Amino acid sequence: MSWSFLRPKRRTWFVGAVSVGVVSIALFAGLAWWAPWSPGRIWGLTFGTLAAVVFVVDGLYPLRRRLMGWPFGTAQRWLQFHIYGGALALLFVLIHVGFSLPNGQFGWWLFGLTLWSIVSGLVGVGLQKWIPSVLASQLSIEALYERIPEMSDRLQAEADTVARGASDLLERFYSGEIRPSLAGVTPSWSFLPGISGDRERRLAPFRNVAQFVSEDDQDRLKDLEAIVTEKLELDAQYSLQRALRLWLPLHLFPAMALLGLLAVHILAVLYL
Repeated sequence: MSWSFLRPKRRTWFVGAVSVGVVSIALFAGLAWWAPWSPGRIWGLTFGTLAAVVFVVDGLYPLRRRLMGWPFGTAQRWLQFHIYGGALALLFVLIHVGFSLPNGQFGWWLFGLTLWSIVSGLVGVGLQKWIPSVLASQLSIEALYERIPEMSDRLQAEADTVARGASDLLERFYSGEIRPSLAGVTPSWSFLPGISGDRERRLAPFRNVAQFVSEDDQDRLKDLEAIVTEKLELDAQYSLQRALRLWLPLHLFPAMALLGLLAVHILAVLYL
């Protein structure tokens, strides 16, 4: 599969973010060479403030519809800022602390949540680009996440009907190899890179047994192979859609905690 999914959708945003990042690092290098760097000095506070502002605006992303698109106008611009702004905010945090490790438990929590929120967000961007490409290029069926268990049960009932009246050899093959694989949805992380390997593994037994099955059962065997293939695709659909559903809370709740700690940090700087 082509890796073109990694190409930025909006090149202008990518170039702009990289440019801001390069200028920020160059500015930090020059200022740190000129005088000792400290988070509490003017430039350290400047980058800390920039990071805080970007984090707050990023935190408004779920409310973009209620804000009627303000201040970015369209959902696509909101998304681009959410991605590139978050990455720049992490850089601003690193510059704020002078690319040094934090001090104290609170500092580690703040730094850890910052790192987790940004990295998990970038992972989510990758998943939201990669998974649709897998679904479109390697799967022939579409299914709603909530309906997949029901569809899987229906396939098992269909397979039972097809296997009824088969020869002893095919019956043993069905009972021992096929039917267990049709029992409920079988999610697996192995579907994330693609399903070609799993498809080959699941269908290999059919090729092995085909040479021993009578002519009368060849059609049955082909029907069962088609059912197993469809079940494999349902398992893949379920696994890939579940990955996106599991990712969201792993990104959202730490990001919310980060905003809370950020508020405490700002209040401490201002009033303590």
